[in-house]
Amino acid sequence: MDADAGLRRLVALGFSERDAALLWRHFDDAEQRGKLGHGHSRIPWLETLDGYDARAEPRLVLAEAGFERWTGNGAIGYLVLGRAVEAQLKRPPEHARVVVCERTFPTGMLGHYVRRLADGGLVALLTATSPARLGPPGGPKVAGTNPLAIAVPGGFVADVSMGAVTWGDVIAGRAAANDLVPFGGEQWHKAFALALGLQLLVDALVAEPGFGAVLIVARPEADPVPALRGLGIRLPGAA
Repeated sequence: MDADAGLRRLVALGFSERDAALLWRHFDDAEQRGKLGHGHSRIPWLETLDGYDARAEPRLVLAEAGFERWTGNGAIGYLVLGRAVEAQLKRPPEHARVVVCERTFPTGMLGHYVRRLADGGLVALLTATSPARLGPPGGPKVAGTNPLAIAVPGGFVADVSMGAVTWGDVIAGRAAANDLVPFGGEQWHKAFALALGLQLLVDALVAEPGFGAVLIVARPEADPVPALRGLGIRLPGAA
């Protein structure tokens, strides 16, 4: 799908040209990085998705020096996190800030957001919840795939789902729903513990019921990436 076609389809869904461009930037970034489950395939998926208002505007409902709370206000999760990230780049914390986003789904490729923050000179850590799709073998599904993304200025970006595959892989037809189990094989309990811990972290901090995201953003006090590069290894997230 080319940009013109993608933007037309997004505008046809009711998104403004500004928001369509923000969504396309996200989807095309994922596509170019080989994250096809979060790439162009998300546009036809959005065309079947209910529960969001394409014209709704996310709202910042609480702003303190070290804490912000956002609500989706009916907007799709991509735009909630997009607005929150733009706000951090415009008004960086003096030291660090916790940002809680409520009614925020779907959120897509979390590495996209933390990379933008790192490109702006900030350290970032982000997680987000999703429908319950992970559980112990033979047990109930109690946690989302709940990815965790970390970025540090200088080119380090890690974005890890707690599933052996992502729900995006299922959407894109690259995996079956039964393939969506905690990663790690016989060590599945480690990924499951992380998924459940991240689920509870977000659920404990959101004041409104529903899916949410928690972002930690900070000004770096040091530059640790060059030392790692000096070891001659390819860092996660390197172009």
